[in-house]
Amino acid sequence: MCGVNIQEALIILFVVALVLGAGRLPQIGDGLGRAVRNFKKSLKGDNEIDVTPKKLPPNDEPKHPPAGEPPPSS
Repeated sequence: MCGVNIQEALIILFVVALVLGAGRLPQIGDGLGRAVRNFKKSLKGDNEIDVTPKKLPPNDEPKHPPAGEPPPSS
């Protein structure tokens, strides 16, 4: 199997720090943590997206008619 022991992980971390620089590592860790957190939230399904269309107030009606309807005659 392709296991990584602690020594190999430290070497990989050291090489990544050399390539990216120590200043960018916290930003990368933060982004990775947010990605994992959002992935876990999406698996739970608690935060579903509402896709129902919102009704416009009467004065904010669209200027163009919906597709398939003739334009109003002036």
